Amino acid sequence: MTNRLPQKASSTISMLQDLAKLANYSLMDTLNCDPDATKNGNDHAPRQVFTGHYVPVKPTPIIDPEYAAHSKNFFSELGFADSMAESSDFVRMFSGDISQVPEPMRKVGWATGYALSIYGTEYIQQCPFQTGNGYGDGRAISVLEAVINGRRWEMQLKGGGRTPYCRGADGRAVLRSSIREFLAQEHMHALGVPTSRSLSLYVSKTEKVKRPWYSEGSRSENPDMLISEAVAISTRVAPSFIRVGQLELFARRSRKNEHPKALEELEKIVLHLIDREYADVVNKQLTTPDKLLLLAREFRSRLTSLVANWIRVGYCQGNFNSDNCAVGGFTLDYGPFGFCDVFNPHYQPWTGGGHHFSFMNQPSAAQRNFDMFCSSLRPLLASHQDYLLELDEIQSGFSKVMEAQMEKMWAAKLGLSDLKTASHKALCSALISELGTLMMQTPVDYTIFFRELSSVPDDIGPLKKSFYNFAAHDTTLKEVDKRWTAWLAKWKTLLSSSTEETSRQMKLVNPKYILREWFVVPAYQQAAVGNYSLIRELQDVMTQPYEEQSKDVEDKYYRLKPPEFFEVGGLSHLSCSS
Repeated sequence: MTNRLPQKASSTISMLQDLAKLANYSLMDTLNCDPDATKNGNDHAPRQVFTGHYVPVKPTPIIDPEYAAHSKNFFSELGFADSMAESSDFVRMFSGDISQVPEPMRKVGWATGYALSIYGTEYIQQCPFQTGNGYGDGRAISVLEAVINGRRWEMQLKGGGRTPYCRGADGRAVLRSSIREFLAQEHMHALGVPTSRSLSLYVSKTEKVKRPWYSEGSRSENPDMLISEAVAISTRVAPSFIRVGQLELFARRSRKNEHPKALEELEKIVLHLIDREYADVVNKQLTTPDKLLLLAREFRSRLTSLVANWIRVGYCQGNFNSDNCAVGGFTLDYGPFGFCDVFNPHYQPWTGGGHHFSFMNQPSAAQRNFDMFCSSLRPLLASHQDYLLELDEIQSGFSKVMEAQMEKMWAAKLGLSDLKTASHKALCSALISELGTLMMQTPVDYTIFFRELSSVPDDIGPLKKSFYNFAAHDTTLKEVDKRWTAWLAKWKTLLSSSTEETSRQMKLVNPKYILREWFVVPAYQQAAVGNYSLIRELQDVMTQPYEEQSKDVEDKYYRLKPPEFFEVGGLSHLSCSS
């Protein structure tokens, strides 16, 4: 849960030809291709995909691409020269034209199918064919797998054009949503939260698409106008993009015996997942049933830790369906996400997400996704009753592991290091519960409150920097101050380290700077007229979220949300990602 320093790569890759030498397409080389696919990747119309793990697809290049941004930190970690981001062949490839890539890179990418479960319920009606065979990567096309400094990375174009899974959409992403995802991924990494990463962002100077969006100041839940927006392609990078929903698709086909290779395809994707994401903890010599149980335990550990980290930094995924849940245990798909301003357990940036995917319900949503993951492994253990029982135990233990991760997270946020005795745990639990009530009743800014508390103040004065003035409590302000003062005194009695050490530790887990939506809006508004300076400013600030930065940065980015931004569409809530 602490801030991680990036590791710089040992060698520099300065040209696309250098990167090409590291290409290694494990997914396409070891898994099954859709037998109905075209070999040349010209496969852009919606259709059913009945079998196979992937469809070869050529991305559709954006027209007149222009450099907007790249992640300097991630480039450094990969050993990429910054100059490469603006070189013509790199721009061409990562804006969607892979027709001229150097060998052994391939001139075709790939898209994958997956199933949909929402909060533990299976759905097929989102598929245009009502069969579940048309759901998958509608506008995300992977174009490269490479082993760089001993680590495998998959590079995927978001907004790279239509695939067979596009369900009739245009396959494009607009600049607005691309900037949000580009900034958020690197911010989350800097926060120490496992996540896909951002490589590059290119925008078309001439190509536009129409999207529903909010008029200025609109308080409507849903967009109230149609606007024309520039298209963009952001490249996101991860060890793999295998999702719980992907495993579900093959498990559903296996359970229904939809084709002769259904069970074999399920086993192949699961073993491929282990090789890609869990090779360091799952011994290759183990039997498949033993591998599956170890995978389930490890994924449970990663997923519970991930969600505790989300809550630690005030992040709400918004739409945590199983197809948005990476089986590698990291944050994936920054659609209608948001960071809490005012603390609210029911905070939900997505108007369609409801309570299921609200801020403090994310542990329950994660458990539903883990349930679907476990059900996807069951067909592979059908003839091993003892292993099935053990898998049941791992599944039923999720809530206990999740609870332990949450306890650990809250203790770290509050600087409570010693939770060894039952009585101490009970006191801490009561303290946390009381804090939640106070934070809602006051109410407070989630990030600013914990950062101010991290200084271990003598009185509640500094904490008041986080208090919003629109409080509607039924007691007088004096009584509220009294309750806060009593809580602060109680908290201090539970601290076991010195003030200096407690403060130092707390500042490693309680960020000062968070990517609030109202910071991002001006960045994409300026970018729409060709000014990318605010994107780069946000990159600089938000990749140092725990640092004490300049007075100017503090005045601009460490402050309460202005009252006029509350309840405004596109600032406080979103209907979708586009």
